[in-house]
Amino acid sequence: MLREDRVCGLLEGEVVRFLKSLYERSGLILCALAIATVLVLCALKPQVRSVLVAYDFGSQMFFEHQPLYDLKRAMGYLYAPAFAALYLPFYELGPTVGGLLWRVLGVGLLTAAVFTQAKKLDPEKDGWIVSLGLFLALPLSLGAVRNGQSTILLTAACWFLTMSALDNKRWQTLLWSFAALTAKPTAIVVILLIAALRPRLIPWIVGAVALMLAVPYAFAPAEYVNAQHLEFFQLLTSMSSNSAREAFEAADFTGILAAAGISITGPAAMIVRLSVAAIVLGAVFRLDRENEPLHRFVIFLIAAYYMTVFNPRVESNTYVMVAVPLGLAVAYLKTREPTSYVPTALGSMLFLCGWTGIDADLHAALNPWFKPMMVTLISVPLLFCLLQKVATLKLSIGKRI
Repeated sequence: MLREDRVCGLLEGEVVRFLKSLYERSGLILCALAIATVLVLCALKPQVRSVLVAYDFGSQMFFEHQPLYDLKRAMGYLYAPAFAALYLPFYELGPTVGGLLWRVLGVGLLTAAVFTQAKKLDPEKDGWIVSLGLFLALPLSLGAVRNGQSTILLTAACWFLTMSALDNKRWQTLLWSFAALTAKPTAIVVILLIAALRPRLIPWIVGAVALMLAVPYAFAPAEYVNAQHLEFFQLLTSMSSNSAREAFEAADFTGILAAAGISITGPAAMIVRLSVAAIVLGAVFRLDRENEPLHRFVIFLIAAYYMTVFNPRVESNTYVMVAVPLGLAVAYLKTREPTSYVPTALGSMLFLCGWTGIDADLHAALNPWFKPMMVTLISVPLLFCLLQKVATLKLSIGKRI
């Protein structure tokens, strides 16, 4: 009888542990199911709601030695020649197989970055932090997965770059700088931030830029590549022209002002962006004084917020860049303050914010002002709570010393 009771007790303990493990990973499981569903939709209708058409165009034009850029409209293919060259395997595989592999690559790298960051923040509860964080960010991220945004790859590369550079890992800094710049030119924001924080890594960052410029020469004649590089740099400057701004509706802070009936000129918007950049730089310099994972995570979160809300070329689906680190930050705070209503409220706002894309009319009515406004309302109190944790951690470190 005693033996049977022991067996029952062991079985009951195993069941409880299994259910607890299932509960902790439930968010991750739901994310996997949702992404799998999106990938099935992409396989069935590869050309619908997809930006891969522009990527395919870039690779096709590059290997036919045709012009890549439309300098008059500053629309269409907006990436470096290296992107067109390196995207070729996905283009050759076709919109179905190549499109699926492209999306899996981006989602896989971003998930790996999230796991790496969570393990640095809390090695004991990293699985639960990742599960809850990805679940909260899922609604804001699925749109980017659906249309194959390179922003997913950009987010992963910038995240790995921040972690590698702040740990003074030279070769990894070079690799992720190259990947980030190739994915999207807007990576220059994080690149410059890293160069300011770690001047000793500037030669490696310069090496990454040189590598990005050199890659196309392995696939096309030098004369053609030179011309495309020149047009690419002209494109970057033409994006600030009046015609380019009229053709593109940015979902940045100017969208909030426009919804409020406040018009802002291009030079005034640039002054705002530069002023906020100075504040961001001062904040990250202060955070970088402490060699702690939480400080470094907050540095990336601030950079991700700036790269979305103050990016003149941001669009609705680009908010995956800040949604995932925000979800991870909420999950981290929830582990530290399980009874607090603040992370619960902010997490709920983040989760519900992404559901506006379900209905096309609702999305059109709320675009482009809703997401930058909601992300700001979430980010400001969340950063305040994280900075309080940073101050508490700094105080505890001082007492130990």
